[in-house]
Amino acid sequence: MYERWNRSKAQWDILTYYQRFESAVALVLTVVIALIVLVALYRLCVGVVTALLFGAFDPLEHTVFQSVFGEIMTLLIALEFNHTLRYFVTRHQSVIQTKVVVLIALLALARKFIILDIGETSPGYLLGLAAITLALAVTYWLMRDRDDRDVL
Repeated sequence: MYERWNRSKAQWDILTYYQRFESAVALVLTVVIALIVLVALYRLCVGVVTALLFGAFDPLEHTVFQSVFGEIMTLLIALEFNHTLRYFVTRHQSVIQTKVVVLIALLALARKFIILDIGETSPGYLLGLAAITLALAVTYWLMRDRDDRDVL
């Protein structure tokens, strides 16, 4: 632990002022997102346990299932985003990887599809979501294909 602190301090000393600023902002964002995740996790757990104990909702009911899994997906998206920021703060990566951002966007779209009420959604809206999903999937595939070629 002490060795890691010394290594971090040595790396901090060689950073430019702007790189220090970026690292500080990323660290603050990491703390804020971690707090949001903790509060959201607490509220999700309390809500689910309370509702199950008092029989307020049936977990097999479609709207309840959508709501609970929507909240779980939101937590997963926040955790993945925080994980990405942590790599940036610890300088394992000098920039936030575009491929990871595209994956987070795909997770957000998956969440949107999970909570979507298909009966109240217009065809144009569904077409828009499908087009965005296809564009992000193609972007990810092209980036992955490029990375695979770089390895060979």
